[in-house]
Amino acid sequence: MALTTRPRTISRYGTAAGTGTLAALLLVAVCGSPMYVGWVRHTDPNGAGGWFLRLLAWPAWRLHADDPAQGVLATDLRAILLVILAGALLYLLPAAQVARVQGSASQFFSGWAAYTLAAGFTALLAALLGPGGSLLAAFQATGTGVAYGFFAGWIIGLASLGGRA
Repeated sequence: MALTTRPRTISRYGTAAGTGTLAALLLVAVCGSPMYVGWVRHTDPNGAGGWFLRLLAWPAWRLHADDPAQGVLATDLRAILLVILAGALLYLLPAAQVARVQGSASQFFSGWAAYTLAAGFTALLAALLGPGGSLLAAFQATGTGVAYGFFAGWIIGLASLGGRA
């Protein structure tokens, strides 16, 4: 009886959704950190670079709440929801279409679109579930979230570009 070994096919790269979710987590962790938010206040808001750097700080999170009535969860709701929804949408949206065309621009645009949708839904839900949430405030916050997702989503699209479906 001969012993045979099966060759394993292990990809050197992760899935497109996994690498995109990791990039979203890193983007929120770095650009939403209190240190980055404190630094970005010193940039020029009237220039394109300063505006973009300030926009990257949109899902800001804190380790402690300034208002004890709010609690840490209420202040960090945007950052938590953004990572969770981005991961869920990255897994749900592109799976069928990028399975056919691996490593294509389709992965890039799917990752970008998933992050834009995640940021819009995050802004809507965080405004509704947060303290003093009204429908008008939720609609206005959604516009800001979608702008953030559109201008920062290309980073997630690039991260998900090389992964397998």
